[in-house]
Amino acid sequence: MKANSFLVVFITAKDAEEAALISKVLLSQRKAACVSIVPRVNSQYWWQGKIEESAESLLIVKTRQSLLDSLIEVVKEVHSYENPEILALPVAGGSPEYLDWLDKELSAPPDIPE
Repeated sequence: MKANSFLVVFITAKDAEEAALISKVLLSQRKAACVSIVPRVNSQYWWQGKIEESAESLLIVKTRQSLLDSLIEVVKEVHSYENPEILALPVAGGSPEYLDWLDKELSAPPDIPE
């Protein structure tokens, strides 16, 4: 599997609880193979004409390029923000074993809730 078919997606959430919910949904639907959550980041940004500051959680999502559009749809459905940060960066390379693992996990069927 070529590295350039994978993405790392950054998503901020209002808190660790929302980040955990987004992570669980993405993983259960196999939109992500792995989600790392940084529980507290300090974000400063322009919003509606003024500079804002928020304590947020950061999700670092490992996924495949072909899943990005559906991943964005899912995040927007679950997320509390009007305009959530969802930024995708291409993977230029990595451990062949890790990339194979990503491919395997992203190819598996979604979890079926009982």
